[in-house]
Amino acid sequence: MTLIKECLLNRNTKVKPMWLMRQAGRYLPEFREIRKKNTDFIKLCLNPELSKEITLQPIKRFGFDAAVIFSDILMVPYGIGQSVKFKKNFGPQLGHLNSIDLDNISEKEFTDILAPVYKLLANLKNDSNLIGKDLIGFVGAPWTLMVYMINEVSPKNGLKNNFFENKKLIDKLLNILDQFIKLHIKNQVESGASIIQIFDSWAGLINDKFDKFLYNPTKSLVDYTKQLGVPVICFPRNIGNYPKFCNIVNPDAISIDYNVDPRSIINEISIPVQGGLDPNILLTDKENLRQKVREYLKIFNNHPYIFNLGHGILPTTEIDMVEELVKVVREFK
Repeated sequence: MTLIKECLLNRNTKVKPMWLMRQAGRYLPEFREIRKKNTDFIKLCLNPELSKEITLQPIKRFGFDAAVIFSDILMVPYGIGQSVKFKKNFGPQLGHLNSIDLDNISEKEFTDILAPVYKLLANLKNDSNLIGKDLIGFVGAPWTLMVYMINEVSPKNGLKNNFFENKKLIDKLLNILDQFIKLHIKNQVESGASIIQIFDSWAGLINDKFDKFLYNPTKSLVDYTKQLGVPVICFPRNIGNYPKFCNIVNPDAISIDYNVDPRSIINEISIPVQGGLDPNILLTDKENLRQKVREYLKIFNNHPYIFNLGHGILPTTEIDMVEELVKVVREFK
């Protein structure tokens, strides 16, 4: 059994496996070289050969306990037929929803469009670099994907004023997303994903109707993934009430962001915890890094824990700081 599964399924507190969100990314010089020659992000995600190389880069460098596929949560809207582009220094830009016939989306077409993602997983499944390691596939949660699909850009500056106006569209999208996110999960698992993570990056924007937008849609995905025989980790960022989420949704592990007090979390929930360390700590110095990481790991001495960050690793992170991080986590007793 892999170290992460030992933690997730057996709730072993003696192992402290590690991987990092965005571990295959811009902080790596070898990734930047590939990205320089491949400016279209979606095309890069749909290039199984290059995506495989990128996915394995951090494994070859740091020996993390899992590879997470190089892809994006917005592959689902893209597969449904919505235009998705990534603009430099701006982020994702999605096309108008009225350009899609929401009543006639084909599962076969969706699978065909995203076939390179599944080929990537199949190519990685038996790669010698991943012996004894997990291969993590992922999806965005329905709320977060709906936010992007209606808002058309990142909601970091807020949602459109009329975001909630078309209630029929919201209900329709939630149903469509449930169907196609499940299909994306199924295709990833059948192609080789051994764990699924559900990212609800904008869960913190939900002010009411938590059952409709957060708990029920995510629980539907978690139950479905478990039926496929694969553990599932949820990352509902900035939700505040993690114990309630865990009680209702019941994932195999909960990934926490860096605004969460880990001491209160372990007193309130029994399932394994992942992440939580502020990625900005990697921008300080090695002495501070060592101290903060050891302090953080000590909190989880008697609780099943997967080491990760409370968000993606920052692009300006130095390689030697990541090497130091790995060393400290591996040597921790």
